[in-house]
Amino acid sequence: MTSAATPRTNLLGLPRAALETFVAQLGGQRFRARQLMNWMYKRGVGSFEDMTDLARDFRTLLSAQAEVRAPQILSQQRSGDGTRKWLLRADAAQAFEMVFIPEPDRGTLCISSQVGCALDCSFCATAQQGFNRNLSTAEMVGQVWLAVRELEGEERQRALVAAPGAASAPGGERHVSNVVLMGMGEPLANFRNVVPALRILLDDYGFDL
Repeated sequence: MTSAATPRTNLLGLPRAALETFVAQLGGQRFRARQLMNWMYKRGVGSFEDMTDLARDFRTLLSAQAEVRAPQILSQQRSGDGTRKWLLRADAAQAFEMVFIPEPDRGTLCISSQVGCALDCSFCATAQQGFNRNLSTAEMVGQVWLAVRELEGEERQRALVAAPGAASAPGGERHVSNVVLMGMGEPLANFRNVVPALRILLDDYGFDL
């Protein structure tokens, strides 16, 4: 009987200290963790092959044992004021929401911490569906990673349309300036996964919020 393949580690779920440990276990130097975070969070790159300042052998090793995987977009809605709502896949049977709210002086991303919620708050529609499960650290960080890629990718496309002869579109101001855990779920009921997610969001090498 053959054993099941070991799942690859989703690096979006590892704060810097844990990522340094993971890199060291692969035989890499700890500073490689900062390089990885720069590629993932500053440049929005999810393919190890595109992380060109990493040694080729190390990239091959990463591809075999790790991944950068964000939630899958099932659908999205837009309003006239620029507000965006995404429905994201948690697994084969469950989904959760993420909302971006633009304002003149900030861009707020509202992420979920659970699929459903066990608290029966009368003002919240999420309570009506009951509690399904906690979201992992990678699923919470992955929401921010996905939103930043979506929003900045659209800005680049608009810039290229406006200046079709340009070799590349200029970078704009940060779209997501702050994150709130006010989507589906009660964050404190998922404390164990929320805390490392916040560490990544606040890390200078992470999203630096």
